[in-house]
Amino acid sequence: MSKRQKKGPVATQTPRFSIVNWILFAVGIAVIGLGFYSLWRGSITLAPILLVTGYCVLVPLALLLRAGKRKSKDYA
Repeated sequence: MSKRQKKGPVATQTPRFSIVNWILFAVGIAVIGLGFYSLWRGSITLAPILLVTGYCVLVPLALLLRAGKRKSKDYA
């Protein structure tokens, strides 16, 4: 006799990054690029603002933001 295993709910894999995440990431990279360009041109006020915004706001937001609301089910 073979032992049968009980099949539980199957977890479906959804992509972690949505189009919103990719757009925020691209905007963050563009802002960082503008910050370095502005730094190269000699700006001492605009460059740090752009770099901090890109590195500390936009890129982390793109990585941490979840797309849509997920419904969590308790299987207790």
